Amino acid sequence: MAELLVESELAGTVWKIEVEVGSTVGEGDTLIILESMKMEIPVESPESGKVVEIRVQVEQPVEEGDIIAVLDVG
Repeated sequence: MAELLVESELAGTVWKIEVEVGSTVGEGDTLIILESMKMEIPVESPESGKVVEIRVQVEQPVEEGDIIAVLDVG
């Protein structure tokens, strides 16, 4: 199993979580939507894989570089 850590690219608030642990995702699929300065910014999967962990909750503030999800890309 190769784990891939998905980071927030900006500071904002978690607006919506689009996937669940166990979901299979493709490269470019939206994992989480962040809200920053009244804009919705999707966080996309950098590779195809399976969601093994979601480290945020709706309405949680995040900073740039925070780990928000973990994928198994093995």
